[in-house]
Amino acid sequence: MFGLEALDLARMQFAFTISFHILFPAITIGLASYLAVLEGLWLKTHNDTYRDLYHFWSKIFAVNFGMGVVSGLVMAYQFGTNWSRFSDFAGSVTGPLLTYEVLTAFFLEAGFLGVMLFGWNKVGRNLHFFATVMVAIGTLISTFWILASNSWMQTPQGYEIVNGQVIPVDWLAVIFNPSFPYRLMHMATAAFVATAFFVGSSAAWHLLRGKDNPAIRTMLSMAMWMALIVAPIQAVIGDFHGLNTLEHQPAKIAAIEGHWENVGDEPTPLILFGWPDMKAEKTKFAVEIPYLGSLILTHSLDKQVPALKEFPPEDRPNSTIVFWSFRVMVGLGFLMIFTGLWSLWLRKRDKLYTSRPFLYLALWMGPSGLIAILAGWFTTEIGRQPWVVYGLMRTADASSNHSFMQMSITLIMFVVVYFALFGAGLGYMMRLVRKGPKIDEGKETNEGGPGRKRTPARPMSAADDNGDSDHSPSLTKEI
Repeated sequence: MFGLEALDLARMQFAFTISFHILFPAITIGLASYLAVLEGLWLKTHNDTYRDLYHFWSKIFAVNFGMGVVSGLVMAYQFGTNWSRFSDFAGSVTGPLLTYEVLTAFFLEAGFLGVMLFGWNKVGRNLHFFATVMVAIGTLISTFWILASNSWMQTPQGYEIVNGQVIPVDWLAVIFNPSFPYRLMHMATAAFVATAFFVGSSAAWHLLRGKDNPAIRTMLSMAMWMALIVAPIQAVIGDFHGLNTLEHQPAKIAAIEGHWENVGDEPTPLILFGWPDMKAEKTKFAVEIPYLGSLILTHSLDKQVPALKEFPPEDRPNSTIVFWSFRVMVGLGFLMIFTGLWSLWLRKRDKLYTSRPFLYLALWMGPSGLIAILAGWFTTEIGRQPWVVYGLMRTADASSNHSFMQMSITLIMFVVVYFALFGAGLGYMMRLVRKGPKIDEGKETNEGGPGRKRTPARPMSAADDNGDSDHSPSLTKEI
């Protein structure tokens, strides 16, 4: 059907589930660190604004964390059901790495998550803050092990192949493979940037509706400081990552650039836009800037970038997809940098919270970090094709022996269940965002906090059934 085979459906199923899953850990990583910063600031300054923001975002964190765990479990099972030959070939490497993630990160998060979410009135301030910090550290440790496993599939090292199976011989080489440091920094930073724009968008939405208070202003201010500082850093990390990819996966870079062949000794131009045609072996309607491809990718004006025609057709990634997914990621990255710079300009003129054009931009930039993460993930994973373990095992040799009908039924079931389950979860999370932080105005005698008399924080408590009193459009619809 439509020229698809069971292998194509298996790839689509895994791409669908991982696309849903990656959004939740990204926000979890950023929100966990954000909560630690909020509680730390509250303990240091005794400013109740930080406390109120902590309670507000801890509810959203709890919902997001739960959806991330559920979606991650489904992915783990797919390795055994749909990709059994890959598991048999490389399971001695990927299995232990994922086990280390569970033994370190997941147990650390699970051990302190209950204290963080429900212990506000039951433990002392320092212990509660320690629990929040441990959860934040746990999310970063989880990122470490997941990226170690995926990076090994991109740039495998520290192994031997014995009887058709990968045997690890140097675990330090396996973990700290050539692409791992760049991919780890790139993903962790992307999570912080995505969370910053998520937080900033929610603040902009409330300000546009006329809900202006210290908590909302603090949300926007902290988010824009993060965007201003971290978005340019992400661009620098991306440059280093690109140089590393050029060294170890040149075919991926050629596909990203839509670059088919070099002409003599001429430097490589940068193709801004165009349509890579895999059959015609050319990029149609190309808009080029001479020399810039060599300058960006080799940091010189005379070196050439490898071209797609230098690789056999069966070893070429799909340039049509990665060419555009990469440009979506980079384009959003530049827009994030622009937003951060605009916020600084408005901040100096004391108009950060009142400029409606900027607030609308901040509102619509809410999902930009998550879209950029997905675009970057597509670029990385599709650009690795046709290999599941780069240079060692092809994707066509990694899948289980399922029929087209079996894969069709399971893919349809995944789509229906995911949109129903996670759609409801996302809708609930947006209702919490729409409700906004609760401000205890005029209650100076009730400081609250760990060990103090105060209504316990209930992260999973429902949002108001009727939403906002003025029945304004939901944040979900505006974003």
